[in-house]
Amino acid sequence: MNPPSFDREMDAHEDLVETEALSESGFTPEEVVCLLRLREWYQQGGSDRVALIHSLSFLKFLRSCGKLQS
Repeated sequence: MNPPSFDREMDAHEDLVETEALSESGFTPEEVVCLLRLREWYQQGGSDRVALIHSLSFLKFLRSCGKLQS
């Protein structure tokens, strides 16, 4: 197992390489930032949370319509 500082250095290097590759592919700096944030969101399970939020929103809707009682 690598020490945490080594892992952070590798992550920073990988981000720099990916940022350069995206820039060379024609993406603006703003688009690069958005893409990196989106990737991080997905890697941390962001897409999984959306389904949960939709389910909770639906339950809240049913309760507000009187179809579901607490």
